[in-house]
Amino acid sequence: MKVVITNCFDTFEDRVDLVHEFFKEQGDEVTVIQSDFRHIKKVYREESKDDFIFVRSKSYYRNLSVVRLYSHYMFSSSAYKLVEDLKPDLLYTFVPPNSLAKFAFIYKQKHENVKLIVDLIDLWPETMPIGKVKNFPPFTLWSAMRDNSLKYADFVITECDLYQTVLRDVLKDVKVETVYLAKREISVVTNPQLSEDEIHLAYLGSINNIIDIPKIKDIIKAIKEIKPVVLHIIGDGEKKQELINAAKSCGASVKYYGKIYSPQEKQDIFDKCHFGLNIMKKSVCVGLTMKSVDYFQHGLPIINNIPADTANIVEKYGVGINLDNVYELRDYFSTPIDYKGMKNKAKELFKSMFSIPIYKEKLVKIINNV
Repeated sequence: MKVVITNCFDTFEDRVDLVHEFFKEQGDEVTVIQSDFRHIKKVYREESKDDFIFVRSKSYYRNLSVVRLYSHYMFSSSAYKLVEDLKPDLLYTFVPPNSLAKFAFIYKQKHENVKLIVDLIDLWPETMPIGKVKNFPPFTLWSAMRDNSLKYADFVITECDLYQTVLRDVLKDVKVETVYLAKREISVVTNPQLSEDEIHLAYLGSINNIIDIPKIKDIIKAIKEIKPVVLHIIGDGEKKQELINAAKSCGASVKYYGKIYSPQEKQDIFDKCHFGLNIMKKSVCVGLTMKSVDYFQHGLPIINNIPADTANIVEKYGVGINLDNVYELRDYFSTPIDYKGMKNKAKELFKSMFSIPIYKEKLVKIINNV
């Protein structure tokens, strides 16, 4: 079978690589069409990859701008000109950008025999912290570009159950299933050394405008009434200094490490931590974060305010605290806590829900159902 995968963002590339690997293992001929502009670093890609075609795309430097939307649209148009030449039996499209859904739908209309799978890895504009304006034009036209196309897919994969709830009416007549983010196994030595006199918290990932820094500050203040707090920050972003200043302003000690890619270095830091922070603004429509999967992989339970999928996982498997009221933390940290037990549960959870074998098992069932 000839498979073509279309994807715009290097931020999705780990998942793209897994899909590419899956089809190659099935003996299929696979081509990935992807933008050559790296979204996170805002630079052009220089290296090549086997089976990947990198399409020259217009650069942009603001995450919410007309130039960025134009870049996405022109990439989508160029990508599907290549799809026309490749003539796949199965087309696997990552969305967003929503324009990729539109061009996939146009291709499907012209080539009814092609099987179309859409992988919803994010929802635009729903996940953007732009308030109620997302419910008015032009943002409603933006979401409609996606919604009007999904009904033509043979199968829709969602990154989390929450997306199915948000798009309930759109997906009511479509085959759909959630396939969670997955990460490859890591080889690390873990030796937890938890302080009994302080509470150590970790923050991992991009420090951007969707994390709730005031909420993190309130968490630190509440815990600090019981014990001193140390915040370990791994990552970078435009809100880095704001997060550091907020933590220090309420009395926390801050250890900032910058970006760390070594699993062992991250493990050494997480071994000192009691919890990882999984805190975003309530206006953001997210059911599962990659940072939470990273925490679980390293055996770190979480303090969480992400609703739906993550809240259900935390409650069901006992891998952290779902935060309703920050002041409840004072009572929580005033009682004995089985940190070792929670850390073990987090590791087991990762293996049972977010490992590569589990991911590929789900893809096999989906392909057999397309």
